[in-house]
Amino acid sequence: MRDTFHFYEPRQGHELPHDPFNAIVGPRPIGWVSSQDRDGHLNLAPYSFFNAFNYTPPIVGFSSIGYKDSVRNIEATGEFCWHLATRALAEQMNASCAAVAPEVDEFELAGLTPRSSQVVGVPHVAEARVTFECRLSQVVRLQAADGTSLDTWLVLGEVVGVHIDKQLLHEGVYQTAAAHPILRGGGPADYFEISAEQNFKMARPK
Repeated sequence: MRDTFHFYEPRQGHELPHDPFNAIVGPRPIGWVSSQDRDGHLNLAPYSFFNAFNYTPPIVGFSSIGYKDSVRNIEATGEFCWHLATRALAEQMNASCAAVAPEVDEFELAGLTPRSSQVVGVPHVAEARVTFECRLSQVVRLQAADGTSLDTWLVLGEVVGVHIDKQLLHEGVYQTAAAHPILRGGGPADYFEISAEQNFKMARPK
């Protein structure tokens, strides 16, 4: 039976054409994050390690491999915005991940419009159908099991403002598939789109 499984210890390499870790833990929500430095220079970047971590208060977080501009800006200002990446904005989201200098405005680079937020000072993407305005709660530097510090930074933020396109609400209930959100898959370029046809319902045991 063991011969039917590919086993490896990550520290010794996976011995495959592409690391399967990202493909197995996926598809994953995209942390499409806007921030700005103290001088007002805007930054917009997608992160493939992102999720929600708490209901009350709502907390979201993303992990940055390397101490990148987003982390630096958020630590400096204590604020950021998250945007729902959708199929209609996929190309713009992808354009915003270009490796450019800190002073380059990814909003302009991706052809997107910065809009003033209601609660935080960081502008958000006007074209996004859902936006969370966030205040920094924690920045955690990750470490390995042996205690070695990694060049990876987990940024957690409390959601203090929510923008939802009203067309995504049906009788007050948010329709997940209606926005056609996209998620990061495995491999160097794989993404997935959520559609209503993929929906199934399953009640929790009582």
